[in-house]
Amino acid sequence: MLEVKSRSSKGRTTLVVSGGVQHRGMARRAAGGKGVKGARRPEVRLPVPAPYGGGGLEPDGDYDGLEFRDADLGGQDGSGARFMDCSLVGCALDETRLHHARVLDSALTGVRGLGTDLAEATLRDVELTDARLGGPQLHGAVLERVLIRGGKIDFLNLRTARLRDVVFEGCVLVEPDFGGARLERVEFVDCVLKGADFHAATLTDVDLRGAASLEISAGLDRLSGAVISTAQLLDLAPVLAVEWGIRVED
Repeated sequence: MLEVKSRSSKGRTTLVVSGGVQHRGMARRAAGGKGVKGARRPEVRLPVPAPYGGGGLEPDGDYDGLEFRDADLGGQDGSGARFMDCSLVGCALDETRLHHARVLDSALTGVRGLGTDLAEATLRDVELTDARLGGPQLHGAVLERVLIRGGKIDFLNLRTARLRDVVFEGCVLVEPDFGGARLERVEFVDCVLKGADFHAATLTDVDLRGAASLEISAGLDRLSGAVISTAQLLDLAPVLAVEWGIRVED
């Protein structure tokens, strides 16, 4: 059973949808049989890594086949660095500067931090698992074949970012900002979105049917490139009517 609520604050209507997740086959039939192009997930197969020797990150550094385990990288500057075939496990990333960094064919597990700066970074074939991040900056970033699974991310800044083949699975996203972003083949599976902002975003083959809870604070008019289930559409009709100023009378 889905539950839909409408909240108003400072002239904005917030849409809240919560409830069970449909079986994928049922959801595809609900979309009229055409379905939606699914995201291609990353297949990260790391070689046996060498332990990171410490010494701190360096701007434009080159890190290949390394394991960063329980490393405190807080406040360090790795702007423009390249991470290839790397594993980061339990690392602290408080205010770590990774502006313009490239993270390729890598796995990040249990990382945590506040204010991590990944603005205009490139993440390709990356798995991010059980992260606990607050205010990570990924505005202008490029994410391709990225799986974000489990964990909780508060105030994720993806403004003007480009996301292609990205899956959010089993995670909690609090007030994620997709303003002006381009999303193509993006899936939300068993995840919770609270206060998501899609203002000025462009969506293509974005699958919201699997969201365990969906709350949209801005950008309802940008959902034309998303797919929802028939049941969700019926439940959303009253809220959409309010958003668009449509009077419904018997």
